[in-house]
Amino acid sequence: MRVPVALVARTLALSWAGFWTFFFVAESAAWHTPVSVAMLWLGLGLLFVVISLAAWHWEITGGLLLMAVGLGAAIAYVIWTPPNVPFISRVFTTVVGSVPPVVAGILFLMHHRTMTAHG
Repeated sequence: MRVPVALVARTLALSWAGFWTFFFVAESAAWHTPVSVAMLWLGLGLLFVVISLAAWHWEITGGLLLMAVGLGAAIAYVIWTPPNVPFISRVFTTVVGSVPPVVAGILFLMHHRTMTAHG
């Protein structure tokens, strides 16, 4: 049985966005983050969800946005990670935060190309 590329891309993008939205909310609650800061984190998580859903309808734009967000997340995390975080933790978190949207974006672009090539 062959799984459609679009289904994999959608599942990956939405799982990634949902995970980070949940993480931002849970971490804010656990650390008793001030509401104004927690709302910024929640807004970022919801932006991830919106971009993931946008790719369902606009595969080129959404795919490129997912790739840009993934690369941006990797760069931001590498720059702003506290220096006392172990190297392996930095690598793991960078991969978990950035690879799924980049792969989902590539899959959305592949799906769009396949659909336009086949009519």
